[in-house]
Formats: sequence, structure tokens, C-alpha cells
Amino acid sequence: MAAVEVDSGFARSPRGALKIARALVAFVTFLCFVASRSHGAYTALAVMEVVITALFFLLYLLKLDRRMSWLFWPLADIFNSVIAALFLLIVCLFAIIIKTNNGTLAGGVFGLVLLVLCVVDAVLLFQKISLDGPRGRSTPAK
Repeated sequence: MAAVEVDSGFARSPRGALKIARALVAFVTFLCFVASRSHGAYTALAVMEVVITALFFLLYLLKLDRRMSWLFWPLADIFNSVIAALFLLIVCLFAIIIKTNNGTLAGGVFGLVLLVLCVVDAVLLFQKISLDGPRGRSTPAK
């Protein structure tokens, strides 16, 4: 069995720091929703965001994206960020509007902060994909 290579530079990079921030803010959102005994959909969304973000962080940290090249992982990460942002927009606005108690309100506010982090993550990944891609023609000009 081959040893897994760890990219310690990823954790200190802007993208790595953004993934860590997303996971932490999602965890705080989860704690707010749990402490306020909010609806299960609120807590489920926050838990899913923590888990999926942690998995993407580990994927890049352990360089598994290079080993499992059958999927273009940055594009999958963009889709995750965009879909998470859409769900967070709906659920967190709903939590803020209904505001059953202060914990639900705090969870909704942290969820909106998480929404901004998701959008920033998607934009950074999109820029990386579009700037790192090949430019020009693939065949030589005649």
C-alpha cells in the first residue's frame, strides 16, 4: 500500500484557509441551531456543510484529487459551493424571518456568513480553473 502524501502548504494557502473557515462557520451554525432546538432541516444543512467541506479539505490536503483523476475535482467543488450557497440562502433567510428564538436568529446570521464564504470559494475556484487552463489553439497554425 502506497503512503499518502500530505500537502502541508494547502492548509496555509488562501483556498485551504477558506475551507477551514467554511467548516468552522458551518460548525458554529450547527451549534446555534442545535442549542435553539431549531427545525431538523436547519441542523441537517449545517452538518452536511461541515462534513462535505471537511471531505474536500482532506481531498486536497492528502492530494487525493491527483490520485483519483477520473473526476475533475475543482469543478465538483464549484458545484458543491454553488448548491450549498443556494440552500443556505433559502434556509437561513427562512430561519431569520421566522426567528423562533435568538439561537435560530444567530444560526441564520452565521449561515449567511457561510453563504458568503461559499460564494467566495466558488469564485476563487472558478478563477483557478479559468486561469490555469490552456490558452490558445491545440493544433499548430499553418
